[in-house]
Amino acid sequence: MKMKMSFRWYGESDPISLEYISQIPGMRSIVSAVYDVKPGEVWPEESLSKMKAQCEEHGLVFDVVESIPVHEDIKLGRGNVDKLLEVYCENIRRCAKYGVKCVTYNFMPVFDWTRTQLDKKAPDGSTSLVMYWDQMRGLDPLKDDIHLPGWDSSYTQAEVRELISAYSELGEEGLWKNLEKFLKKVIPVAEECGVRMAIHPDDPPYPIFGLPRIITCEENLDRFLKLVDSPASSLCLCTGSLGCAKTNDVVAMVRKYAAIDRIAFMHMRNIKIMEDGSFEERAHLSSCGSLDMFEITKALVENGFDGYVRPDHGRMIWGETGKPGYGLFDRALGATYINGLFEACEKSAN
Repeated sequence: MKMKMSFRWYGESDPISLEYISQIPGMRSIVSAVYDVKPGEVWPEESLSKMKAQCEEHGLVFDVVESIPVHEDIKLGRGNVDKLLEVYCENIRRCAKYGVKCVTYNFMPVFDWTRTQLDKKAPDGSTSLVMYWDQMRGLDPLKDDIHLPGWDSSYTQAEVRELISAYSELGEEGLWKNLEKFLKKVIPVAEECGVRMAIHPDDPPYPIFGLPRIITCEENLDRFLKLVDSPASSLCLCTGSLGCAKTNDVVAMVRKYAAIDRIAFMHMRNIKIMEDGSFEERAHLSSCGSLDMFEITKALVENGFDGYVRPDHGRMIWGETGKPGYGLFDRALGATYINGLFEACEKSAN
C-alpha cells in the first residue's frame, strides 16, 4: 500500500504498549510527541532519541509528531512572539534530526477540541465522545465557571476569560494575519529539514463561545494553502472534525486536496450528525455514521495519496478503560477496516 498506517501513542504513560500496537496488521508508524515540555519550550533531544529507539525496538517508525503545540502568544501575536517562533523552528529541526517527516499542529484559540461528554453510552454499551448543543446553550465562559471535558486541566477560569477576551478583540482577520506570520517563519525551516507541516482543522469547525475559528471549510482551506504555497505547508485532513459541519463535503475536499498533493496526514473517523447540528463519534464503518469512508478512501487512492493515515478517536468497547477516544480495541478495529478499504480501492484501481 502507498499510504502509511500509523497509530497515536502517548509515550510511556500510555496504558497501550508499543508491543500491542505492533501487533495490529499493517501498522507502520507511531504518532507521538514530547508531552512533558510546555508550549514555547525546546524539546530535549534525548526524549526524541529515546522515542525513536523505543519504536524501532518494536519494528515501528517514529516519523510523525502530533503535535508541536503553538503557543497562545503566537496565535495572538503578542508578548515574545519572535523568540517563541525561534523555539518552534528549533523543535522542527530537532524532530527532523531523529527521522520525523510530518508535524501536525493546529491554530485553534484556547482549546484543541470541544465536547460536552466523553463517555456517552450507546445502546450496545460502548461509550464515545459527543457534543450536544442542548448541553452548550446558555453557557457563558466570561460569566460562568464552565467545566467542559478537556478544559479544566489546561487553564484556570481566569485565564480562560482573559484569553477569550483577547481573541474576541483579535477577531478572525487578526488570527489569519498571525497564522501567515507563523507560516512564513516556519515553512522555510520545514522545507530545509524535509518535514511536512500539517495543520489540523478546528474541532468542531465553527465558532464556540465567540472564539474565532478559521480552519473550517473549503474556502478557508484554499485561503490557508495560498498563504505559503509549498508542499511543506499541507493539511492534516481530519474527516471527523470537518465532517461534523453539514456544509462540508468531505469526499470532495479529500479529492481536491489529494489531487494537488496538499494532504500530508489523514485522520480517519466517522461521526453522526444530529438534526440540530450536534454530533456523536461512532465506529469507523460508513454505515455507523454520516460519512462515507469508502468514498473518502477511493478519493485518496485515485489521486495517488501516499501520506500518513491514522484511525482517529475510537469508542471504548469490551470493558476497556483509559484515555477517552484513545483506547486500543476500537482504534485497532478502525485500522483494520481502513486497511481493508485501501486494499479494495487499490486493487480495483489496478
